[in-house]
Amino acid sequence: MDTINPAALNAGWTPGSWRNCPIKQVPSYPDPDRLAAMEARLTRFPPLVFAGEARNLKSHLARAAKGEAFVLQGGDCAESFGDFTANIIRDTFRVLLQMAVVLTYGGALPVVKLGRMAGQFAKPRSSDTETMGGVTLPSYRGDIINGPEFSPAARIPDASRMEFGYFQSAGTLNLLRAFASGGYADLHEVHRWNLDFVKSSPLAERYQDLSARIDETLRFMAACGLDSATTPQIRETDFYTSHEALLLPYEQALTRVDSTTGDYYACSAHFLWIGDRTRQAEGAHVEFMRGIRNPIGMKVGPSMEVDDLLRIMDSLDPENEPGRLTLIARMGAGKVADKLPPLLRAVKRAGRAPVWLCDAMHGNGITTAAKIKTRRFDDIVTELRGFFDAHEAEGTVAGGAHLEMTGRNVTECVGGARGLSEDDLGAAYETFCDPRLNAEQSLEVAFYLAEELKARRAKRAAA
Repeated sequence: MDTINPAALNAGWTPGSWRNCPIKQVPSYPDPDRLAAMEARLTRFPPLVFAGEARNLKSHLARAAKGEAFVLQGGDCAESFGDFTANIIRDTFRVLLQMAVVLTYGGALPVVKLGRMAGQFAKPRSSDTETMGGVTLPSYRGDIINGPEFSPAARIPDASRMEFGYFQSAGTLNLLRAFASGGYADLHEVHRWNLDFVKSSPLAERYQDLSARIDETLRFMAACGLDSATTPQIRETDFYTSHEALLLPYEQALTRVDSTTGDYYACSAHFLWIGDRTRQAEGAHVEFMRGIRNPIGMKVGPSMEVDDLLRIMDSLDPENEPGRLTLIARMGAGKVADKLPPLLRAVKRAGRAPVWLCDAMHGNGITTAAKIKTRRFDDIVTELRGFFDAHEAEGTVAGGAHLEMTGRNVTECVGGARGLSEDDLGAAYETFCDPRLNAEQSLEVAFYLAEELKARRAKRAAA
């Protein structure tokens, strides 16, 4: 029988103690009994991920906190039940692998690959309702809660969607594990994809040198006998899943006790994070997350005060455990230079060394004159550069990047090498929520990050 670690209980925590706390961004289910029945049903389902996998991820994140690895977290703004196809999952996985190879070579660091996949179904909203044509309905909160169609029936929160989300996550995880271990992630294949990208990109000349050096390195390794047949690390990769822990009834229902340690793990994903709208120190989301032993994250926006940040860190990571806590800064291109350094300074002064990621997406949203949400590629790169600059100035570690992106050739963000304009947005604008980088723009970001990592590594070596 599983044993329960008394440490969590002594701190007054249980998987359901969040229910006694104030909560934000919670859907209003019309039938509490049906919701309770669905939660009970989910508690009997197998875990989607395992405690040992989460512990492995935590060890990789601990290296990133020290500058010995770089984290690449990416995927859809919100996954869709309707987009559940092998090709869509494959294409996003493929682009993340392409980006990781570029970053590994440019940064001379292992890359921790963390997908916003297999569970990113719930989204916070700025308003509980939305109005169209004089009709007001509940806001769309993600497919695991309600439907995106603007109709009264679709917008009613439906507890049965949790079960659908569970099985879709299981199917996605099954495919990701097969891709990661079955040869699809072979370095030679991924590099071949990058060569194809370089040939077709408007930035071909700029990227050709790095790509050629990767090709030379792979040939040298093969000459030394290090190839796909002899070296599993060349043909396989570790890939982890993550999502925002927004829908707490679902998260609690998939929380399990690890039989080897007695610790509680949220088994819906390897890594969960708290959003910028639900990071209240006394709130339900912080309460739930402080008791699970997964590596966890928290978004840190421009309104975050130093005292609040340190207080929440004390709650989420009281033992200052390496790899436990990741802080995901999402300041915006125009605010990162002013807002991030005081937080870096205070956290360093407190003796803490979390993983710091840059979410260069969520602070850079704009709305066009045609009322279309988009993001400027230049703003994304500007925030990433400001993130690196702030860490360099404060003597802290820029641990990685958090991006909303897809493997498809959507037209949702303007700019990039092809110069997508606002007039191009209608060509393939497919997101139900926030705009994403397309495959080519994602690779452009990876090449930019590789150049940054290489240049800053050379600067440190020369100092």
